[in-house]
Amino acid sequence: MNEREFIVEMRGITKRFPGITANDDVSIQIRKGEIYAILGENGAGKSTLMSMLFGMIEPDEGEIFIRGKRERIDSPRRATQLSIGMVHQHFRLVSNYTVAENIILGIEPKKKWGLFPMVDIAGANAQVTALSERYGLKVNPTDVIDDLNVATRQRVEILKMLYREAELLIFDEPTAVLTPQEITAFLDIVRGFRKQGKTVILITHKLEEIKQVADRCAILNRGKLISVLDVATTTTSDMARMMVGHEVSFSTPKAPPHFGPAVLRLENLTVRNAAGYNAVNSVSFEVHAGEVLGIAGVSGNGQNELADSIMGLQKCHGGKIFLNGRDITDLSIRGRVEAGIAYIPEDRHNVGLVLDFTLRDNLMLRQYYRARFAHRHIMNEVAFDEYGNELISRYDIRSNQGDATITRSMSGGNQQKAIIARELDLKTPLVVFMQPTRGLDAGAVSNIHQQIIAERDRGAAVLLISLDLDEIMDCSDTVGIIFGGRINKIAPAASLTMEEIGLYMMGVKGGQAA
Repeated sequence: MNEREFIVEMRGITKRFPGITANDDVSIQIRKGEIYAILGENGAGKSTLMSMLFGMIEPDEGEIFIRGKRERIDSPRRATQLSIGMVHQHFRLVSNYTVAENIILGIEPKKKWGLFPMVDIAGANAQVTALSERYGLKVNPTDVIDDLNVATRQRVEILKMLYREAELLIFDEPTAVLTPQEITAFLDIVRGFRKQGKTVILITHKLEEIKQVADRCAILNRGKLISVLDVATTTTSDMARMMVGHEVSFSTPKAPPHFGPAVLRLENLTVRNAAGYNAVNSVSFEVHAGEVLGIAGVSGNGQNELADSIMGLQKCHGGKIFLNGRDITDLSIRGRVEAGIAYIPEDRHNVGLVLDFTLRDNLMLRQYYRARFAHRHIMNEVAFDEYGNELISRYDIRSNQGDATITRSMSGGNQQKAIIARELDLKTPLVVFMQPTRGLDAGAVSNIHQQIIAERDRGAAVLLISLDLDEIMDCSDTVGIIFGGRINKIAPAASLTMEEIGLYMMGVKGGQAA
């Protein structure tokens, strides 16, 4: 096959779910050996389209051709047989298995032990080592997944595809939780795949990454294909405008801050992780009314434990937490909500939402017991509906059945909007944002950044914890850098460069908080 021929053709693809058309007569053609980006707002149908290519769901209408032949891809197993692999946004690894055990799962190499076949673990370890060296994806085959950082887990997912000899590689939001250095390394890996003749499809919201590596870009809007662009001749501004239907600002306008009294104060806070180590190690800082304090750091340096301990999801093993001068260290989660903390967690599925509840009931989780919504323990269903629909309208939460939509069926971006709507409507003195824009499109990111600044401007103290350095620099008045569970540096955002922050994040630079 010549390299300009199409390895994939999706013709007239339509997929409907109750109350919504996820893909509406979409046709794309992907050439062998190119990097092809799929761009669109949250809920635009990107992941649905690629899920059909990987056999997780089947189209209601349309045809899929692989290497010129019409195929029915009715399962991921069939996709694998066609040399198609996919790395999902939320990794699908068995956490207590080793790297090699995850990679070979389902197609284990066997050897005989007497009369009985058994899994050849030593052979698998050798195969994984050779594969990782061949593609520059360094892993230790005997490491347990639970002990690995996000970037290494991603390499394991990629090696799972390569072990199955995939030639068409699909990545769903591959850099959502990577540091700037890890993103650079990942993009180099993608370029390497192109040099080796593999075809790569990137589902991503990060326009600059598309500009760096993609050859062409398909833009979806509410299930329809808007355009297919030559990336080299298209600006990121044009891509963003076509994606959301209006101009998008890539920087958030904000007035100079006016700091008030300290709202949150941590004194020598120590939090242990599940393994018993100090994930947060004697951390002290303050966040003032009218201030956005951004915490930057490489994933796995205590950010989750820090945020969860402030909200009461994780026990403190030393130190104190004060809210407006009140010691809340031993307060319950509801007690902290009542005291005035709003929390947007990183893990929206397991912490932020009850996925099998309706959208309305998720929006009510912080307030269902209050006087407006309940009387003598009897819920006021009318008030629930009114409030739910008010938040849906005000925060532009898109769902197929309004407030009756089962939350699990919503796109990730709209699930995040629901959490933000529920938390910000409390108008608390402290708002903790943990990775608030992970996996969101440019329009949604811009909107959330505006909301962060609006919270600051109404006088709230905002703690923003993010792996996205652009986000930290765009929104923060003050930046703290965490490394090894300690705050390595605190300084006004305007006094730091991205390069300096990166060095502190990696522990190359360190010192006392300034």
